[in-house]
Amino acid sequence: MEEAKPSKLDPYAVLRLPEFRSYIAARLCITLAMQIQAVIVGWQIYDITQDPLSLGLIGLAEAVPSITVSLYAGYVADMIERKKIIMVVITILLLCSALLLLFTLDVSQVLEQYGALPIFGVIFLSGIARGFMGPAVFSFMPQLVVNKQLYANAITWSTTTWQAASLAGPAIGGLIYGFFGVTAAYAADATLVLVSLLSFALIGSKPLPENVNPQNLMESLRTGIRFVFSNQIVLSAISLDLFAVLFGGAVALLPVFASDILETGPEGLGFLRAAPAVGSVLIAVVMAYKPIEENAGKKMLWCVAGFGVCIILFGLSRSFWFSLVLLALSGAFDSISMIVRSTLIHTLTPEYMKGRVSSVNNIFVGSSNEIGAFESGFTAKLMGVVPAVVFGGVMTLVVVGVTAFKAEKLRELDLTPEPVSPGTLQKQ
Repeated sequence: MEEAKPSKLDPYAVLRLPEFRSYIAARLCITLAMQIQAVIVGWQIYDITQDPLSLGLIGLAEAVPSITVSLYAGYVADMIERKKIIMVVITILLLCSALLLLFTLDVSQVLEQYGALPIFGVIFLSGIARGFMGPAVFSFMPQLVVNKQLYANAITWSTTTWQAASLAGPAIGGLIYGFFGVTAAYAADATLVLVSLLSFALIGSKPLPENVNPQNLMESLRTGIRFVFSNQIVLSAISLDLFAVLFGGAVALLPVFASDILETGPEGLGFLRAAPAVGSVLIAVVMAYKPIEENAGKKMLWCVAGFGVCIILFGLSRSFWFSLVLLALSGAFDSISMIVRSTLIHTLTPEYMKGRVSSVNNIFVGSSNEIGAFESGFTAKLMGVVPAVVFGGVMTLVVVGVTAFKAEKLRELDLTPEPVSPGTLQKQ
């Protein structure tokens, strides 16, 4: 039964869908868990090695397996029910969290004997799991929404949830680690992964979208890659995020800033890790009410430039509170870019191809955080921590300038939607 609705969409529309709420709860818990784990692993490995390059190697240990399996994972997400993939992947992540917890129960025989190597091994395994998780989750979410008019609303709230967990997770991880120890922190991590698994279990299985042109593995992968590289708007948006995060990400070096430069300890590290998400959550909530539509491309370019400026100033800052403000602003700018890019990909990609296109996106952007972590650690080893962060911010501005000059279609991008007629949307 159709119901007349006003032309302006309800900003809470997708949150009224029970299965989407379960999805949001699952996403909240798994993101909290991963953020808590990232803080603990970063501090623990730096405490063991006292080497900033080792922080970059954490990202590399996760990115290499994730990139390696990503294209195949996208193919699998278009061939197998996405919920089945998600359940298997989160089970593997639960195993990884349990192993990290187990290591802390017998330190003398594991970490003291092998150093940080066992932790790197677990991160490598989790990288494989995350490589399969990205395309499956990305392509599963639209199946819970159905109406394309709600895609932007769903992406905004999904991003808000991710950013809120990114805000709370590092602070929770740092505080638990600081006050109760590493074992308690890893126990919280494992518990949240388990809750995420149970939340996904509450969502019904969804049949795969009909594929009008079935292909074998290699043809299917080529089709997904060709789609991305033939669309200037999608390719330029993905590339912009890739290089901005690759050069401008300072997150991997935050343990060094917290320990040696700002001298705040693990509790301060948690707040530094959470600061970008503060800005991201605030701007994402604003965008639920006032989405970026007119001149979206130009606004996206300006926001990525603002991100680069914040990273430069953060590298030069010696004030803990000023550093928190700069990181929060960088998160706000980055969130806008993320929402615009995700909306573009969901809107322009056919349903039966979303797994493969998402896998290409993950190679470009999803793994750029981890590769960017390695780049940060490597450049910090070569030129020092502060020069490395400033260099990254400057390179981000260079990337924005080149993209603005070369990608005319992105520069002129406008996301103003067509009017929604009464009765277009249905109650679900």
